[in-house]
Amino acid sequence: MKNANRSGQEISRTARDLARDYFLRPENTFGCAESTYATLKNVYELPDAEDTSAAMVLNGGIAYSGGMCGAISGAAMAVGQLAERRLGDHNAAKRFARRMIVSVLEAFRGEFGSHECSRLIDFDISVPEDHDRFIDSGVWRTVCMRQIEFVVERLSLLKEPKTWDSWVSRLK
Repeated sequence: MKNANRSGQEISRTARDLARDYFLRPENTFGCAESTYATLKNVYELPDAEDTSAAMVLNGGIAYSGGMCGAISGAAMAVGQLAERRLGDHNAAKRFARRMIVSVLEAFRGEFGSHECSRLIDFDISVPEDHDRFIDSGVWRTVCMRQIEFVVERLSLLKEPKTWDSWVSRLK
């Protein structure tokens, strides 16, 4: 059991570090959804892990609308891909991915009080001036980064077959 825990901790730490590498790049290339999506695709060894184009519009609560946190929506995409790949049955993969994301979403709301970007960051980033203030404030480096870490640390553990099997059994 010690080795399994150590391995899980290593996976979580690697995922957290990779997410930080994506999200905190000086050129600010990847937003919350893209960073989470790319991180989990890399951890899960999914194809085209560096291609984040499907997630780019999800940043800022979907097109900066302040809706669902991009860390959750980016993760949902990666978990869906992993479920499809591992389960092979599309309907079973959808059920599993939905239930897995609901589980993470509940934990996320418990930790942060909401899943809505606008409530989490207290800026209306759909307004260009507010977006600029948000970037200048550094909130994205702290608040958003912690939310991304929260999600990838938990979901990265699905990489391990024992953890995967446990969740599949639990969420049937």
